[in-house]
Amino acid sequence: MKGWLSYFRFRNFSFWFWGMLTYIIAALIWWFISLETQNRQMTRFRLERLNTQSAAYDKQTQQILSEQKRNTTKYVSEGITFLALLLFGAFVVYRSFRRRISYIAMQQNFMMAVTHELKTPIATTRLSLETILHRKLEESQQQKLLQNALAETGRLDVLTNNILLASKVEESGGISTSTPFCLSVLLEQTVTEYTARFPARKIDASVEKDISIIGEEKWMQIALSNLLDNALKYAPKETPVSVRLYADSSKAVLSVADQGSGIPQTEKKKIFYKFYRIGNEITRSTKGTGLGLYLTQKIIAKHCGRIEVKDNLPKGSIFVIEIPLYAH
Repeated sequence: MKGWLSYFRFRNFSFWFWGMLTYIIAALIWWFISLETQNRQMTRFRLERLNTQSAAYDKQTQQILSEQKRNTTKYVSEGITFLALLLFGAFVVYRSFRRRISYIAMQQNFMMAVTHELKTPIATTRLSLETILHRKLEESQQQKLLQNALAETGRLDVLTNNILLASKVEESGGISTSTPFCLSVLLEQTVTEYTARFPARKIDASVEKDISIIGEEKWMQIALSNLLDNALKYAPKETPVSVRLYADSSKAVLSVADQGSGIPQTEKKKIFYKFYRIGNEITRSTKGTGLGLYLTQKIIAKHCGRIEVKDNLPKGSIFVIEIPLYAH
């Protein structure tokens, strides 16, 4: 409903905006025609008042015609300048409003997604704990329910961390610490954690040893978790996710590849925008808030690195990160 409200609000604004712009341009053209008509009438009136028998008749005629041309040139140049400024201003205003409407729509989608993301793990955790509390279960059943509850609290922890970091990552000018840490160990720990959380999924990891970088280890762990979350979320359950880390000259290169549906070329830059998600929130079946890749891009940038997404032929996507190595 809110998405349709934003659509109609933008459509209503577009109608009045283009209507007013058309009116202003039409008025500008009308004033030009009026001024030029008056200019020609004044020229004709002045020519008629000249004495054709005068020796200076030709010179005076030439002066009057030259003045007419100068006036015409002035009207054209001023009109073109005003029109150019008008169109530029209209373009800036329209683009700004369009971005604002788009941003509001993404925020609304974000609130809907966050509400769903919070309700699901809370309900699942509560159900698991109530089942353990009110029923006599075998040890294996209790352990399974406790693991489910623990996994859901892990989802809540990732979600709340992403929301809190969304503001912190914009306020701080850079990484708060310049401590070197081993990216290889951090990645191996993250892969181990996700393998335990998703035992039915296959994660192929190829990690070169002793690759270190400078920065904030906790932030980098969040970036790695977001990439793995994204790959596992959008790839079919029967396909593996491939993680690779190696050193290339003076930089560490990390890639996370999946065999999902891939990302269209027109969306590859947009997916790093705040709150942005591909598709419509109503028809979208996968969970998410539109903050994961945005935060990942910000975190990598604050580590003086860069991230890009490539096609994983024949199907899927590869997220590639490059970060300067720590020189021992």
